[in-house]
Amino acid sequence: MIEADPSWSARWPGAQAGFLALQNVSNPSLCPPLESCKQALENDLRLQFGAENAAALPSWGPLPAYTSYYRAFDKTYHVLGQLKSVAVKGKAIPSVAALVEAMFIAELHNGLLTAGHDLARASGTVRIAAAQGGETYLGLRGETLTLKPGDMYIADQVGILSSILGGPDGRTPIQADTQAVLFTVYAPAGIPQAAVQAHLDEIDTLVHLISPQASLLYKQILSA
Repeated sequence: MIEADPSWSARWPGAQAGFLALQNVSNPSLCPPLESCKQALENDLRLQFGAENAAALPSWGPLPAYTSYYRAFDKTYHVLGQLKSVAVKGKAIPSVAALVEAMFIAELHNGLLTAGHDLARASGTVRIAAAQGGETYLGLRGETLTLKPGDMYIADQVGILSSILGGPDGRTPIQADTQAVLFTVYAPAGIPQAAVQAHLDEIDTLVHLISPQASLLYKQILSA
């Protein structure tokens, strides 16, 4: 169900990709236990990277690996900006539907770039690859996105599910009625496999706060 295209290993040796699929989930608009996790994370981030320690944030954990990747495309890692918004500017983590919020909490906690999909809207084998350039897909806001040469992307048998630079697609987003969910994680070279594994485990734990009845379909890490 999960595979790596040779183009990915050739272009990004040392990279990893994580996949977590769960079924029997629900996606309420509010989950009180998750709200508690979110507030605790906000407090922790402000303690760790508040005004006095803000300069340490760009060198924290996986962020240098993402900065290097994005710099190759003259871009900046948006998760770093989100972390600064919460930790330094004191803004709250946005409230969204619970499955998306679980993903976002883990993303900010661990710094690892993650996308979420309604698994029922995906089709067949899911693969990670490096773009030739010029491939297109429908973005989350309904726009047509064009891949840059070399950018990592994940696709199913119908089309592209996400790319690092473009983000998730508009064909398979998590919905209010989502009953099976797929989370995918992009990890450029320099990020330990243990960090990717811990991130997947945390998302799994958070989803079970929302849906104690959720069952695992697969949890897998590919290495380039």
